[in-house]
Parts: sequence; C-alpha cells; structure tokens
Amino acid sequence: MNLGDPLPSFTLPDQDWNDLNSDQLLGHPCVLFFYPKDDTPGCVRQACSFRDQFAIFQDKGAEVIGISSDTPEVHRKFQEKYRLPYRLLSDKKGDLRKKFGVEASLLGLLPRRSTFIFDESGKLIHKFRSQLQAEKHIEEAIKALTKPV
Repeated sequence: MNLGDPLPSFTLPDQDWNDLNSDQLLGHPCVLFFYPKDDTPGCVRQACSFRDQFAIFQDKGAEVIGISSDTPEVHRKFQEKYRLPYRLLSDKKGDLRKKFGVEASLLGLLPRRSTFIFDESGKLIHKFRSQLQAEKHIEEAIKALTKPV
C-alpha cells in the first residue's frame, strides 16, 4: 500500500466473533496494526504500549485495531490477560495481510509487524514497518495523527 491509497475492503471477526467491516472505519481516523502472534514478547510490548497510550488515540478520535492470524478465542484470552481496550481481528487465512502487502519476515517464518494509519475518509496517511521496534509503532501512529493536514 502507498500513501493516499484507500482503505481496502474487508470483513473479519474480532475477539468476540463480531464481524468488523472496513466501511465501519470511515468517518474517523483509524490505526490498524498487524503483529505476528498473541502472547509473544514483542507482541505483548506492542499491544500493551497501544493500551498504555490509548487515551491519546481516543482524544484524536482514532480507532485502534490489532490484527493477526490468531483465532478469535486466542484473541479473547490475550485481550483479557493484558486488559486491551481495543478490538483484535482474526485474519486466519492472511487475506487482509496480503491486501496490505504485509509480507513475511525472518526467513518467511513470521508475519511482519506493520502499522497503517488512515484518515477519516479512509485514505492512508502513514505506514510504518519494524519487526524489532514494537513500541515505535505507537510513537509513529501518534505522530501521524498529530500532523496538520
């Protein structure tokens, strides 16, 4: 995906088996972060950093959504364990990851950690990829939402 591209169309289940359709994300900014796997060290740091800065995203009217290939049941346990206040989507087949161009890393074994920030019209305004700097995804998202239009 390139800056200015529209939010791809999708429907995926969240941790409660409620479907989220991409059309529901229009009208306010949103932060979609793809991460490798629930309850792994880097993913816990990233998810908890989004949790710890969640009030900033709320103040900016932005929705935060985590996405991995874990099942809704696994997401529910992860969300409860770390008190995550945002939705976690299950991209079990990796179709959404492909739409976003989020390729595998680490010899193709792990999905890459990537964050995409969209404005209220669904236009991509920032993207960030870093497998090892999990907390920097939050910093990058806040900066992107703070930039004057």
